[in-house]
Amino acid sequence: MTQLQSLPEALAGLRVAAPASVATGALVEVGLADRYAETSSPLGPIFVAWNGLGVSWVSKAGDPAGFERQFRDHLDRPISRADALPVKLAKAIQRRLAGDRRVKIALDLRGSTSFEAAVWRKALEIPRGEVRPYGWIAAEIGHPKAVRAVGSALAHNPVPLVVPCHRVVRSDGHIGQYSLGGPDNKRRILAAEGLDPTWLESDAARGIRFIGSDTTHIVCHPTCRDARRVTPRHRVPFASLAAARAAGYRPCRHCRPVSLVA
Repeated sequence: MTQLQSLPEALAGLRVAAPASVATGALVEVGLADRYAETSSPLGPIFVAWNGLGVSWVSKAGDPAGFERQFRDHLDRPISRADALPVKLAKAIQRRLAGDRRVKIALDLRGSTSFEAAVWRKALEIPRGEVRPYGWIAAEIGHPKAVRAVGSALAHNPVPLVVPCHRVVRSDGHIGQYSLGGPDNKRRILAAEGLDPTWLESDAARGIRFIGSDTTHIVCHPTCRDARRVTPRHRVPFASLAAARAAGYRPCRHCRPVSLVA
């Protein structure tokens, strides 16, 4: 600095424009923009979008431009593609897909209602390889008559697979729809988790909604880990929880069956 220069003039000469990536990174960190990258899943490659608040959108990988357009249409934020997910997030998602319900994955659910968020968070409690009916979610979150609303919330789940809405089926036991590619993809994911969808739908077609054990007199949802341990000679099928209770059976503490609302 010369004697003729003021301090502000000298500092002005040192200014360098920050790279555009710095500005984008700052917006992503505070949740005003998102990044996305590809990762693997039982359905093949998927795109996962995230920001500093958490995972914000999940979709089957395909045309990046189409994904970005879909994202902006729904969430109205800028989004840009990254080479890969952050290492910690990538590992957490793979652990979640492998059935680890203890792994923590932050979710950015802005724009959703408190009811929708409650539905999605309850779905996180369903173990890998098991399913629960819409009526179970409705009862568990304190809205036993809101079965249709539960179905609507699951259809609008922005982060399928990360939030396993594929583990929720119709109250009549049939597979039902799935936001990430329809019923066939839902069957595919459940099969990858060790559940036989053919068996599940066969029992549903026969009107079997619950399974009891004549040794413990406990009644469960058919896919509950306890029900699946019951040997064929001791399995007692029930069409309703009322019928099970009338026969002297008590509800399982693990799967907590409830009377289903249509």
